[in-house]
Amino acid sequence: MKIFYNAAQLNQELQKLEGKKIVFTNGVFDLLHAGHIDLLEFAKNSGDYLIVGINDDDSVRRLKGEGRPIYPLAERMEVLEAVMYVDYIVPFSQDTPLELIKSLLRVDVLVKGGDYKPHEVVGRKEVEDAGGKLLLFNFRNHYSTTAIIDELKK
Repeated sequence: MKIFYNAAQLNQELQKLEGKKIVFTNGVFDLLHAGHIDLLEFAKNSGDYLIVGINDDDSVRRLKGEGRPIYPLAERMEVLEAVMYVDYIVPFSQDTPLELIKSLLRVDVLVKGGDYKPHEVVGRKEVEDAGGKLLLFNFRNHYSTTAIIDELKK
């Protein structure tokens, strides 16, 4: 099973992964594009198992505005589940994944896009304080779901 509906369920799975490097990244993943795939590949190659935290529909609306997400959470998770780099998917309802990160048994590597500065990455302090590390992924191309949607509206 790749999809877990809360951290408690996922933690039961993580208990079985003693000695394995756990990587975490997160996002909306509304319209999956090449930039997302590049990020997920990089994240997966940074450890043994990749957890993807995904914003639920209400948090997407708060962050991105009315009309988003384009696809509801269940469909966004189904698409992510088909991506070979993704091992586990867990939704979160807050605007940031901080509470989710704090509730996981462990995160050895936190991956975020290079459009963030290290001090801006939510969960960095918690992961580093527990002995993990932050990796920033430098996008080859600057894909943006919002830009794609704006272009389609023209």
